Amino acid sequence: MHISVSGKGVDVGERLREHMEQRLSQGISKYLDRVTSVQSVLSKDAHRFRVDLHGNIGTHAGMVVRASAMGDDAYTAFDAALEKIEKQLRRYKRKITNHHKNVSSSAGDVPMRGRKYVLSPDIGEQETEEGGSGPMQAAAVIAEKSTDIDKLSVSEAVMRMDLQDLPALMFYNAAHGRLNIVYRRADGNIAWVDPDTASSS
Repeated sequence: MHISVSGKGVDVGERLREHMEQRLSQGISKYLDRVTSVQSVLSKDAHRFRVDLHGNIGTHAGMVVRASAMGDDAYTAFDAALEKIEKQLRRYKRKITNHHKNVSSSAGDVPMRGRKYVLSPDIGEQETEEGGSGPMQAAAVIAEKSTDIDKLSVSEAVMRMDLQDLPALMFYNAAHGRLNIVYRRADGNIAWVDPDTASSS
């Protein structure tokens, strides 16, 4: 497993680097031995430290694990981020047997390509000022890039959302092929939206 530790506007001392590398190696290998690489980036946000962790899991194409945390010092921030990663990997390890069965049964499925857009948070205000709900203004799009929409079971979608620390995930439901979405509610529970194909009256 390749471990990369770097600082973004912050100097990572040798002692902290060794601490991160050792804890990452021990913390991840006790759950998975197929993680190919892990990146740890230390940065400063106002007066607090932030650590972002990103790892590639070698068991499934495109499967990653990520987490971030903040703390009053770099060690506290790193330990909190690593704890999130370990929690995600514990869940993943419990589901990995069923996950492999589902992956092997749908190995021929090719992901649908889509476009992912990052919008300005004031897009609603812009539309209101322009007097209507016309087409989205190009100025509201901050960034865009291509993305894959995979065919997954609901449990796989929830697992992937957890591993990637995402607030929501769109996917094609492997049971029937319709677009579905799972997302984390404010109360911590997971919500699953499956559109009704019946015609509305």
